[in-house]
Amino acid sequence: MKVPPKDDGIPVISAEEMVEADGFLFGFPTRFGSMAAQMKAFFDSTGGLWREQKLAGVPAGFFVSTGTQGGGQETTAWTAITQLAHHGMLYVPIGYTFGAGMFGIDSIRGGSPYGSGVFSGDGTREPTETELALAEHQGKYMALVVKRFAGTSSFARNKVAAKT
Repeated sequence: MKVPPKDDGIPVISAEEMVEADGFLFGFPTRFGSMAAQMKAFFDSTGGLWREQKLAGVPAGFFVSTGTQGGGQETTAWTAITQLAHHGMLYVPIGYTFGAGMFGIDSIRGGSPYGSGVFSGDGTREPTETELALAEHQGKYMALVVKRFAGTSSFARNKVAAKT
């Protein structure tokens, strides 16, 4: 496998910083049909946020990569949804909002109604133009959803977790 080295120029969020965000798109590789252990460990580190439901009502989605077409992009999203559900987060799939790009069968393409995706092969395969366009679409779509929620008074997640 030709996995590129970690790029230290890409910021990494801590669990504590998550409460400041209005929405999330989590990206990770699949490992046998589920998220990589590193991502699971990150979600496991959010127990304190879960206990107080600090992320309840926050929109979130996923984008994934797999080594092969049968690598589990959809099952990875399915199993990752449980992380959002326990936090009370709002799962935002892209559905078929990408239009014709979701229906093309003339070339190999990652992604599904659950989120954008790529096939990485042994690490040397570059994303196709369609895969890149789908990822950009998902980012814009999520921004639109987050903007809609942020504009409503009921979005304030601190109010969602009010205790009686």
